[in-house]
Amino acid sequence: MDAFILCAVEQGVMTLTLNRPDRLNSFNDVMHQQLAECLKQAERDDSVRCLLITGAGRGFCAGQDLNDRNVDPLGNAPDLGMSVENFYNPLVRRLAALPKPVIAAVNGVAAGAGATLALGCDMVIAARSVSFIMAFSKLGLIPDCGGTWFLPRVAGRARALGLALMGDKLSAEQALQWGMIWQVVDDEQLADTALTLARHLAAQPTYGLGLIKQAMLAAETNTLDEQLTLERDYQRLAGRSPDYREGVSAFLAKRPPQFSGKSS
Repeated sequence: MDAFILCAVEQGVMTLTLNRPDRLNSFNDVMHQQLAECLKQAERDDSVRCLLITGAGRGFCAGQDLNDRNVDPLGNAPDLGMSVENFYNPLVRRLAALPKPVIAAVNGVAAGAGATLALGCDMVIAARSVSFIMAFSKLGLIPDCGGTWFLPRVAGRARALGLALMGDKLSAEQALQWGMIWQVVDDEQLADTALTLARHLAAQPTYGLGLIKQAMLAAETNTLDEQLTLERDYQRLAGRSPDYREGVSAFLAKRPPQFSGKSS
């Protein structure tokens, strides 16, 4: 079987490379299944403290491979909801629930579910040549892979609707100006910049970083009172972690900290 997802773990970083470059890394069912297996390892392996997702070749991901769907006008209509239920929704839920930072290093084109996948990651670094395209409307579809949830939150309602309804290209520079992504770098610097950031985060108190991530996601739907209660509970957990003890000890001793990323 072809390896549509390349997985490598080094220095606490799991790098997942979407690997169907001849199809601009568009998703088919086998690719989804391979990605799910890699994420299972990321969830279970304590040595993995940061996840980095990128694409092979000249694009990040062109979304769903339409050749993998029945669009015969004389045939039965495909059940796209089943694809969303079986593949895209579990993917979004797993990345959101992963108690480790997730970085997208976006190259070339990020279209459709490829764009919403990237924008759903915790931090996005894009090459300067990148275009984000909410291509769904061109096919009479809606943004999936979390798109209708993430877009208004990263772009604001007016821009989200404009992007989704028009389906036009959005440059990396414009996405940065709108606050949708973290950083834009020259194309040749993308891989090194993303890996440096991933290795930095992997050496940090990653249990606490996971709590930060979960708290931020919860804040999207919590009331202020609910969020204050959550902050109290998460701070209690963080304060009991070895990394808090190590951070304070290193600060007082004026030495570099050695974080374990463990909860206890």
